[in-house]
Amino acid sequence: MQYLSKDKYEELKIELERLKKEARKEVAERLKRAKEYGDLSENAEYSEAKEEQARVESRIFELENILRNASIIKKIGGKDIIQIGSTIEVKKGSKELKYTIVGSNEARPEANLISNESPLGKAFLGKKKGDVVKIETPGGKVEYKIMKIE
Repeated sequence: MQYLSKDKYEELKIELERLKKEARKEVAERLKRAKEYGDLSENAEYSEAKEEQARVESRIFELENILRNASIIKKIGGKDIIQIGSTIEVKKGSKELKYTIVGSNEARPEANLISNESPLGKAFLGKKKGDVVKIETPGGKVEYKIMKIE
């Protein structure tokens, strides 16, 4: 199962529709033009169009699979327990950090969007404000104190 925010789900649906309606048509036109050049065995334009067609069809298949198996993140209950979709503030030593727990498809650690499947995301799930979460890292144990759950 893939966990997605409603926005990400809609974004992927739009991408899928664009690929099906526009990209497929563009590739078909490129293939048609390339065939007009003659000998397909030495036709670079045709080869490139076939590769693009494979890429488009692969992405369509991938998106259909993601959307078919997607679960829209819905916040259940209040802000007492960390769950997928929660934004949390934690303290690591003297540093204060803010993370949002998202599905693996939306994870962008550089933007503090961490996957529910990552070691850090897994460790936070189900915890409450005031809990201390200990994570084993290559550099040793790291402790995070949960300060706020949104």
